Amino acid sequence: MFFRKQSPPASVNADMITKQQRYEALVQALHADIYRYAYWLVGDKAVAEDIVQETFLRAWKSLDSLLDEKAAKSWLITILRRENARRFERKQFDLVDMDDYSLADDGPDHDTQLQQREIHQLIGSLAEEYREPLMLQVIFGYSGDEIAEQLDLNKNTVMTRLFRARNQIKDALEQASERRGRKNG
Repeated sequence: MFFRKQSPPASVNADMITKQQRYEALVQALHADIYRYAYWLVGDKAVAEDIVQETFLRAWKSLDSLLDEKAAKSWLITILRRENARRFERKQFDLVDMDDYSLADDGPDHDTQLQQREIHQLIGSLAEEYREPLMLQVIFGYSGDEIAEQLDLNKNTVMTRLFRARNQIKDALEQASERRGRKNG
């Protein structure tokens, strides 16, 4: 017995079209911000592109679970953070003998690049509880309330962490400046 292939009901097609339109609007509105966050997080253009692609793929698969369009950015950031974590779960590190390779220190081309790298490293060296709120504020321009909602914390806790993060960076920069001053003077 053979069955004819039946076309899906019109309501299914309409639902798919609506989902496709929602997804395209989401990608168009937030792709640049999500990529910027991914690039800041991993520091590599190709890896950031891969993580963003995986993030939007997962977003497509679970788009129906996004009930509040205002929370889309936070939702995507959460997916991206999880994708970044998955990257390390799958990664197999290749070990090499350091004696087989010569390491060259090319040094920075400009003082600005050195300062940016130093600040980037300082932010990266902060404990996660301080680093995440600071990144959300500096990179995305989130307010204290938005950061508190994103990280599921009290606003006062977020503001305290931001204050402490900035102070830790300021202290580290001052110490580095003093060390440079002793070497040069």
